[in-house]
Amino acid sequence: MSIVMRVFATFVVVFWPALSGAAEQLKLAEISAYLNGITTLQSDFRQFNADGSVSTGTLYIRRPGRMRFEYDPPEQALVIAAASAVVIIDQKSNQPSETYPLSRTPLSLILDRDIDLTRAGMVRNARFDGTATIVTAFVPDEPDAGYIELAFTDQPTRLRDWVITDATGGQTRIVLGELETGMNLPAALFDAGRETSRANR
Repeated sequence: MSIVMRVFATFVVVFWPALSGAAEQLKLAEISAYLNGITTLQSDFRQFNADGSVSTGTLYIRRPGRMRFEYDPPEQALVIAAASAVVIIDQKSNQPSETYPLSRTPLSLILDRDIDLTRAGMVRNARFDGTATIVTAFVPDEPDAGYIELAFTDQPTRLRDWVITDATGGQTRIVLGELETGMNLPAALFDAGRETSRANR
């Protein structure tokens, strides 16, 4: 299994915000409203892998349910969430793509049609570290699917970092550049079947 495939069992996504003024703790309802307000998102990212290597690429999100991590050369990898599944395609590995149910990953909490962090049993902990509101949440019906830790700054509300940890404690970090939202992202970007066919040619 390639580094990219191992890494994407879990990962961390970090958003660099523009900080201004005194930070305050955000309410879960405010955070839910912010996430629900994101329909599409695009950003460059830098991925710090567990072995110390670094990869770069572009992240695309189209809610509900769709996400794409597209890696720059020399990597030849894609991670696509769509149609209730997460598909990992790595042309360099010469192995078939790997598919996991989206519902069994904490990604489903971010890509849901209606995100409600106030839902009973979803948030394990919410705290303020002096600069950000940090929310630890998990999929209520999938206790073994790992958990997600999201940090949000205020003024304006913005997702700063996103940590997904599986049952073994595996993690990855991805630092994003400037976030762009509200653009048109075609459905073809999230067509895992098409990308798998291309990889097999």
